[in-house]
Amino acid sequence: MRRSIFTEDHEQFRATARAFFERECAPHTDEWERAGKVSREAWRKAGQAGLLGWEAPEEYGGLGIRDYRYNAILSEEMFGTGSAGIGLGVQNDIMTSYLVGLTTEEQKKRWLPGFTSGEIVTSIAMSEPAAGSDVAGIKTVARRDGDHYVLNGQKTFISNGLLSDLVMVAAKTDPAAGHKGISLIAVETTTPGFRRGRKLDKIGQWSADTAELFFEDVRVPIDNLVGEENRGFYHLMHNLPAERLGIAAYAVPMARRVLELTTSYASERKAFGQTIGTFQVNRHFLAEMKTKLDVAQTYLDQCILAANANELTAQEAAGLKWWTTEVQWEIVDRCLQLHGGYGYMNEYEVARLWRDSRVQRLYGGTTEIMKDLIGRGMGF
Repeated sequence: MRRSIFTEDHEQFRATARAFFERECAPHTDEWERAGKVSREAWRKAGQAGLLGWEAPEEYGGLGIRDYRYNAILSEEMFGTGSAGIGLGVQNDIMTSYLVGLTTEEQKKRWLPGFTSGEIVTSIAMSEPAAGSDVAGIKTVARRDGDHYVLNGQKTFISNGLLSDLVMVAAKTDPAAGHKGISLIAVETTTPGFRRGRKLDKIGQWSADTAELFFEDVRVPIDNLVGEENRGFYHLMHNLPAERLGIAAYAVPMARRVLELTTSYASERKAFGQTIGTFQVNRHFLAEMKTKLDVAQTYLDQCILAANANELTAQEAAGLKWWTTEVQWEIVDRCLQLHGGYGYMNEYEVARLWRDSRVQRLYGGTTEIMKDLIGRGMGF
């Protein structure tokens, strides 16, 4: 479909992103899937290509540009080239808001040069075994002891958990205050008492490393507090719309990639003497999916522009996240069905994308939570 939100600068960035994914990622997808993580070298090369932390000030290796169209382009080219797994979305779509928007100058000097070069891989640790969408229910505690916090707790489902060098941890610095007592504390993974647990065995997204993290009397300098003490919950809520926008920016190009693969397959695969795409029922399915995908793309593009104008609301981001991920799943599942038995074979890309798509309706807040947020925003 025709899109009018990009400029020549964006298209130059797109060409750079496409070349990076074609050269450094797509050829290694199967290898990374087997290993359960990507190579650190790929991260460094992403930094060299200027694909990390462009929102950071120029003196720290960024471009000083806040424009979510670049985030969307990166997602589109990753999936468009058949690449998978490298967690650039966590770095660019989520962590940039914290490390650029909430840090002190001293913290920027410490972390941003490595963040933009790919030498520092980051992750955010909110979810716990008994607290997923309910961030206020976390049990991890950071007790003040002189000029340090002493951190104890457990996190799970942490993207980039195996590779991360810097973890943004949501912890209760005032447990009696409930959600008003949560703070964000950055933990270098070389700190004594920090321990990675097992690499989690997921249904899909095998090369996107996901792990458990443990904190046992981890002493963290108070200088690693990000934002204001006991305001962490509000920092998280402020930045969650950007995370949900990022998930939607994955959903649409993933679905588009699957539809492209299926359209090609349906034009070549024959049954009963004709290509399967020419059967009316299949032709109608393909037409429906194309139209729904175009609608989702328009919805996403408008939310990207709203985010650039600082006008994207939490309710709008929630609606975008649930709608695009549900459309994504509908399209991916139907496309696998059109592949027949071959769609169930792991050697086909459609099988991987089907596995990888299922979690989109869960992380960043489940579809049910998104609908509830929208309903509350309507006054109910």
